[in-house]
Amino acid sequence: MARAASGTRLAAYKAKRDFAKTPEPKPKPARKSGNSFVIQKHAARRTHFDFRLEHDGALKSWAVTRGPSLDPSQKRLAVMTEDHPLEYGKFEGVIPKGEYGGGPVMIWDEGTWEPIGDPDEGLAKGDLKFRLHGKRLKGDFVLVRMKPRKEDRGRQNWLLIKKRDDYAGDGLEPTEDYDTSVKSGRTMDQIESGDVPVWSSKAQKKTPAKRAKAVGPRKRAR
Repeated sequence: MARAASGTRLAAYKAKRDFAKTPEPKPKPARKSGNSFVIQKHAARRTHFDFRLEHDGALKSWAVTRGPSLDPSQKRLAVMTEDHPLEYGKFEGVIPKGEYGGGPVMIWDEGTWEPIGDPDEGLAKGDLKFRLHGKRLKGDFVLVRMKPRKEDRGRQNWLLIKKRDDYAGDGLEPTEDYDTSVKSGRTMDQIESGDVPVWSSKAQKKTPAKRAKAVGPRKRAR
């Protein structure tokens, strides 16, 4: 039953793509669900960050227009999109122009996540609390579903918010500190040009070390 449910949930993903033209992965039979997460920087018509949480054999997905923040005062719009297959969590490359979502895709962060409370209940209520254990993002977050409006035209708009903890900090914007892939070390331009992935730990930091260091654990204000 789990496999059938997963296949049904991925129908929208398959309907939007021509796999003879796009290098995006075809869905495979669902395996036992795990707890991975991935954030993919995607330069489509507008650059955004696709935030994906593995749940029940698929990746629940949101397009975060400005990317995730570690500043609890920032409420980032996260538009829910179709579920993606688990294989998509390893995808980095270029979707051809003219195809759905055409443009380069980077694996900006990856790791595991754990729900705080019942995830199914959180998704149903529109109040999903969770903890991330990523290479760049760590700590507690919440996704809150916004009240629907006529102008949303059926879209589900959520807000991605960082909870205040040891990894939070005013003005901390990891998408400004890091502009390379955690998988290959490439920039978006290098991915788009098809450069061969060459790993370099130095390539992970765009800004001075003291700014990037701030993304690590911080002591709570007393």
